[in-house]
Amino acid sequence: MSNTNDTKTGKLNIQELIGTILEENRCLAQSFSDEAFEDLIQKINSAGSIFCFAQGRSGFILRCFCMRLMHLGYQVYFCGETITPAIVRGDLLIVLSGSGETPATLAAVSSAKEHHAVTYGILGNLESSIAALVDMSIHLPGTTKLCRDHEPHSSQMVGSLFEQAAFLFLEAVILKLYQESDKDVGPLSSRHAVIE
Repeated sequence: MSNTNDTKTGKLNIQELIGTILEENRCLAQSFSDEAFEDLIQKINSAGSIFCFAQGRSGFILRCFCMRLMHLGYQVYFCGETITPAIVRGDLLIVLSGSGETPATLAAVSSAKEHHAVTYGILGNLESSIAALVDMSIHLPGTTKLCRDHEPHSSQMVGSLFEQAAFLFLEAVILKLYQESDKDVGPLSSRHAVIE
């Protein structure tokens, strides 16, 4: 099977496809807010416990973030898991939603606020119910399932650009926390799983 560009059908090879994805994310990353980024890091470092919640593919991305926070020594939970305790004053809830309208995520924010926790949204739509409710948010203007006219053009499936941008943003948060940490979080860290 050939992996070269087929000019007759217009099919792209793997390098070109990945290049398209990387370029779309590079352009989107230029809009990231340093202020919101630093604010999230401050909130993570001052929280009693950190709770995360998202649905669908966003949920898997946020679970990756939870795992890395655990590796760094933070008390972190993904809402809905059986070992998740009650959220209380001084805790932080981080939610991820492209549409900003995901019902279960909106309910999680409402509950956290009722219990006096701080809420932070990573959102693709700032004109949304979740954006109006969270204490602080960052806008990742990728494509969402809403397919609004002012969303950036993307060659990818709906939602993919937002989800990729969210993963990169959260990895940048982890890198910053890692650089500022004096903990041993290398491959032999005592917090890495041993039952897999």
